[in-house]
Amino acid sequence: MEILLVAIILIFILEKNKIIDANKFINDNKRYFNSLKESDYDFLLRAKYGDDVNIEQLFNLRVKNSIIIIIFLIFLFLSQLNFLNIIASLVVGFLVFKSSYRSLKSHYKKHLYHINLQLPYFLKSLEVLAQHYTIPVALSKSINSVPEIFKPGLKELTERINSGDSTVEPYMDFAKLYPVADSMRMMRLLYRLGLGTQESKHEQLIMFSKSVSSLQNKARETRYKERLNTMENKTLVMLGATGGGVMLLLLLSMFQMFAL
Repeated sequence: MEILLVAIILIFILEKNKIIDANKFINDNKRYFNSLKESDYDFLLRAKYGDDVNIEQLFNLRVKNSIIIIIFLIFLFLSQLNFLNIIASLVVGFLVFKSSYRSLKSHYKKHLYHINLQLPYFLKSLEVLAQHYTIPVALSKSINSVPEIFKPGLKELTERINSGDSTVEPYMDFAKLYPVADSMRMMRLLYRLGLGTQESKHEQLIMFSKSVSSLQNKARETRYKERLNTMENKTLVMLGATGGGVMLLLLLSMFQMFAL
């Protein structure tokens, strides 16, 4: 334990005096550490913190915390250091590295319900723009007006389309980022709408509009049921509190009568 404390103090002093620079070590080996980065990590960060988030800084912090944990555990096992202890230290460090990603993933999953309710209104704005512009232009113009949660995925979608990807894949990848009810079907309809000729665009737009209206009705019904459930819960709580108060008064009255 004494060796561990001395090592921690020594590492802290060296880091403070820039003799050991953890950030430089991470930057020098960025290529290797980036191979550990999850494919949707940048998207999840933007979805939680917005476009102004410093992705590189947060990722470097993940790596740095993991390395510190690994070094700490190796020093902890220094008196009985063996291959299994080194492997255990690396595994714990990796779990610490993954913990922040799991937290982001969990936060995103909690918001899927709200995404499901907002999707029809996002698609409605696209429907209005699609009446005057091509689908790629409509997608680009909608970025500033859509709910904040859709902006990271929408920017990635438009960048891929503008780079020349004319396949359905960018649309499907967008739907995978927002895996809620009907997202796959609606993005396929949107892709077909973008492929259609000017003559068939009107008919496809009517079909798309009907689908969006159906989703909006579902969203309204869901919100109505939510409000109804909230009112029912409040009513039950009020009735329970009133009934409990009446019972308490009756019990107090009975105790007073017996006391007399």
